[in-house]
Amino acid sequence: MSADDAGPPAGAGTTTHCPYCALQCSTRLSGGPGAVEVRPTPDFPVNRGGLCQKGWTAPALLDTPGRLLTPLVRGADGVLAPATWDAALGLVAGRLRALRESHGADSVAVFGGGGLTNEKAYTLGKFARVALGTSQIDYNGRFCMSSAAVAAQAAFGLDRGLPFPVTDLDDSGVVLLAGANPAETMPPLMRHLEGARLVVVDPRRTRTAERAALHLQPVPGSDLALALGLLHLAVTEGLVDKEYVDTRTTGFETAWASCVAWWPERVEEVTGVPVDDMRRAVRMLAGARRAHVLTGRGAEQHSKGTDTVAAYIDLALALGLPGRAGSGFGTLTGQGNGQGGREMGQKADQLPGYRSLTDPAARAHVASVWGVDPGTLPGPGRSAYELLDSLGTPRGPRALLVFGSNPVVSAPRADRVGDRLAALDLLVVADFVPSETAALADVVLPVAQWAEEEGTLTSLEGRVLRRRAHLRPPPGVRTDLEVLGDLAVRLGRPAAGFPVRPREVFEELRLASAGGRADYSGISYGRLDAGEALHWPCPAGGDGAGGDHPGTPRPFLDRFAHPDGLARFAAVDHRPPAREPDEEFPLYGTTGRVLAQYQSGAQTRRVAELVEAAPEAFVEVHPETARRHGLTDGALAEVASAYGAARVRVRLTRSIRADTVFVPFHYAGAARANLFTGDALDPRSRMPEFKVGAVRVTPVGEGP
Repeated sequence: MSADDAGPPAGAGTTTHCPYCALQCSTRLSGGPGAVEVRPTPDFPVNRGGLCQKGWTAPALLDTPGRLLTPLVRGADGVLAPATWDAALGLVAGRLRALRESHGADSVAVFGGGGLTNEKAYTLGKFARVALGTSQIDYNGRFCMSSAAVAAQAAFGLDRGLPFPVTDLDDSGVVLLAGANPAETMPPLMRHLEGARLVVVDPRRTRTAERAALHLQPVPGSDLALALGLLHLAVTEGLVDKEYVDTRTTGFETAWASCVAWWPERVEEVTGVPVDDMRRAVRMLAGARRAHVLTGRGAEQHSKGTDTVAAYIDLALALGLPGRAGSGFGTLTGQGNGQGGREMGQKADQLPGYRSLTDPAARAHVASVWGVDPGTLPGPGRSAYELLDSLGTPRGPRALLVFGSNPVVSAPRADRVGDRLAALDLLVVADFVPSETAALADVVLPVAQWAEEEGTLTSLEGRVLRRRAHLRPPPGVRTDLEVLGDLAVRLGRPAAGFPVRPREVFEELRLASAGGRADYSGISYGRLDAGEALHWPCPAGGDGAGGDHPGTPRPFLDRFAHPDGLARFAAVDHRPPAREPDEEFPLYGTTGRVLAQYQSGAQTRRVAELVEAAPEAFVEVHPETARRHGLTDGALAEVASAYGAARVRVRLTRSIRADTVFVPFHYAGAARANLFTGDALDPRSRMPEFKVGAVRVTPVGEGP
């Protein structure tokens, strides 16, 4: 790492951002190795001096016990043992070359993550397509934002989670949260919702629902029917903003034709939500001077997630919210760089700048930046679950490189995914902790973490932010960019094509994104370090008056991103989930997050304070359900589906529907919630159906 990228001397203060969710709360770090302290930055508009429990404890990750500090290589005895960097990377490069020569470029695959910086996500995509020549790359963001992204692209011509600053929510009168629980998943956001009346759609009475003016508690998997019912009421009760629909949208009549059969009483039968509550929700939204509709994973992680988000967009369009100052539609991006991570080319079908891999002009532009022939760029590959499910099969990849992800815990059908990883000829994992996926690897590469690296991330509101290094990485640890650069050279690429300094990578990224939907070409480290608040698109070439482009915090105020400037209604129809309860599996099972843990838990399960707050997995069960199934509070139970089973503690609560149970997905081993999730995928986004399945819950004897 060069001095330019190494960060300040130990003990100096550093302004950076939290390593967890997409709010990217601003923090100030102080202290040296082993004594780093964090304080929130009071003037950053998103967190305004606040942090959640995870943010306050983030420095504990920097010297967590078991931190990976040297490469590990699995020997003939099956044990991971320390190795030199030269030996580890030499082995990886040699095995990759041999596989490509024997089985073709697509015999090697890459799996990325939504927590990688923009520079790392960009380089990972370039490495896969140029150094490896493979089409087989996707990332764990497919499990997070893909349904919302597809729906937003179709409706607005652009996918930016929040097409307005978070601070716009401060003045909103009513906010509908569909399948979102920010009181636990991103608590500082709740400061921006204090003045709004909340309408919360969730089968559980979450901490967010407890603060709502109205809680709609639908049957899991019926979210789409509910959204159609709300639109039906908006139309039949004369609440549609006709002038807005006529001047700023197209396709309303087709959408209404698909919705007309979802009259309120029918929707109540399907969802269990009373008609009066639906009517009240629509009237609240329509009657507010400023209002927002926001979706989260609860609406999106379904085999019909794209259509569900599209239906909520239809509702927002009918009420005239998107692109109106002070109102709007948005989705709450989850992972730290969930927005930027899906713009920079680590998706199976995408090039940097949110360009399509099948667009000849996009291929030509990016190839010119990379100095390669457009014809050498591979086409789209498999989506995340399909990629994992194909590993080690006759037609699937025989090697996988994993950066910033832990699919052994986070992927659906987790047992099957573990089997597929075990079937590989070569599994390489780059991480800073020994995750459950790293434990299966043939080669483990120790990499720097958040406070030891420079880079940029893009928050849920599309604002590009600077991550700054406060410490140097420990001896023996390299950055992901250094790992990729070294491997690229060993695979025959020139070193100049894979720079390892984040600032240099960002300069190339600017060129590659220029003219794309997510245009970063007018953004620079200099402007960000000067404190400018820059939201993409931010093209180079100035503002038309001789100055730099100011960025675009609200891209839809004048027109939407389709060529005609109009938003598109979508004609969608409800359909049941892939598996519904039956005699063998009589309950709905759903999964999600809790306040003190994050994603697969690979990081947060190593922080003592967070483990104390949320030490183990559990299954939330209504007391009446527990009585019928012989379950006791605090006892072990098995949550089983047709796909597998997890063992967790019973937690009795009246906050959940009696036909539904809930298990958080952060935990490892036999407690993995994704042991019982299925493999049904949304046909458009390829999102797995994490949020609904058919399960049974039975008591488990714990022995003497």
